Order: sequence, then structure tokens, then C-alpha cells
Amino acid sequence: MSGSDLVRLEGVSCRYGSEAVLDRVDLTLSPREFTGVVGPSGSGKTSLLRAILGTLHPAAGRVVRRAGLRVGYVPQVETVDWSFPVTVSQCVLMARCGGRLWPWASRAERAEVAGVLSRLGIGDLGERHIRELSGGQQQRVFMARALLQRPELLLLDEPTSGVDVKLRHEVLHLLDDLNATGVAILLTTHDLNGIAAHLPRLVCLNRQVIGVGPPREVLTEEVLEQTYGASMEVLEHGGMMVVVDAYGRDHAAPHPHESRVAR
Repeated sequence: MSGSDLVRLEGVSCRYGSEAVLDRVDLTLSPREFTGVVGPSGSGKTSLLRAILGTLHPAAGRVVRRAGLRVGYVPQVETVDWSFPVTVSQCVLMARCGGRLWPWASRAERAEVAGVLSRLGIGDLGERHIRELSGGQQQRVFMARALLQRPELLLLDEPTSGVDVKLRHEVLHLLDDLNATGVAILLTTHDLNGIAAHLPRLVCLNRQVIGVGPPREVLTEEVLEQTYGASMEVLEHGGMMVVVDAYGRDHAAPHPHESRVAR
């Protein structure tokens, strides 16, 4: 294990029963990196995070973590029971206290929770019930839970799923700020143009790693077709890369007086 590595996956294959979800994956995560993982549904993105966390054990290969590595995890908000009867502060504190609820927290613990919430811009929501939160606020609550563990590596599963463009930008700016403080970040995303194209490093995954590197090197038509199993075009607009579906290239537009609606 290199002294500069946080995590290294060596030939990792994982299965759920008879189904292979990761196949001979090699990947290294270094301090302060900001990496995105892209791929279609079922490509193994969440399984990759679970393998790094240690909650999914390889059927072959190995995951090597730096000794004492602190890892924070932010799940998809859709997987959380938001009706659970706790406030924002209680929900965050439970990450530190092994499930203990608020009345038994120390003054120092309460102060630390308040500081993390303030850092994430939701310091005024501490006493609000979690079911009353917007999608962006819910995401920040689980980021607060992860940050309370003072992670060196933060894993996020689809952190902008289900949020609008404004909230997506807010989450990305927040992650940029966290990364600037020294936290390494690995996130999964379906959003090639809104997120992936703006990240320093990308992993294209479809059970196997198809490509790794900066977006301009990885988001090519060849790599994207291998990753998604469909033709895609990579264009440039205003100095930015834009990935578009190539479906229309092979299908002529209908005549103005024609309709594609079956009658």
C-alpha cells in the first residue's frame, strides 16, 4: 500500500448470489482527489461504494484501505425513511453516538453538531423534523452525518438525484469547498453534463472499469459506447464538453406535416 493511497482495489469482483456486479475492478483513490463514477443503471456504481466501505465483500481480489482511514458515506436520499420521528440535530448526532438520541448528548457533542449544520448552511434547521425538509436539505443532513465522523474520504451515492438545477449547483459548490479543505470525495452520478463533465477525475464503469482520467480524456464516443452500450456524441459548446444521445443521427426528422403518433 503506497503511503499516498487511501484505498486500492485490486482485481475486485463482487456478486449478489449468482449475479456479478463488479468484475476485476482495479482502482486507486488518493488523498484530496475529487472523483466521479458514471455508468448506466445496474453497472455496479453503488456496489463499488459498498466494496470500498467494506459492507460488500469481494468474491475475488481485494480492497486495501490505509490503516485507520476514516470514511463517511452519504446514501441516496430515496432509500431513507424520512418519517422516522427525529429532528435534524438528533438525526445528525446519531451518527456519532451509535444510535443514542439527543437527551444523552454532551454539551460538546451538541456544539459540534451545531457547527457542522452551520457549515452546511442549515444551522437554523436543527429543531425541525426531518420529514419537513426539502430534497436539498435532506441531502445536507446526511452530509452532516458523514462529516461528523471527520472523514478523510467521503463517499456519496447520487448526491444530486431528484434535485433541481439550483440545488445541484449548491451541492457541487459545497463538495468543492469540502474537497478544498482536504477531504477526498468519490461520488456516483447519472448526470454526465451537469456533474461528470465538471469533475477533475472520472471513472466510467459497467461492471468493469472502462476508463479513468480527466473528463476530456475519458468522455469519448468510444468509451461512452462501451460504458452505456449505445452510440453517444461528444460536442463542445462554449468551451465545455456536452454529451448527447446519437439516436437522432440515425433517424431523419419527420416532415412538418407528418406525425409519428400512431392512430
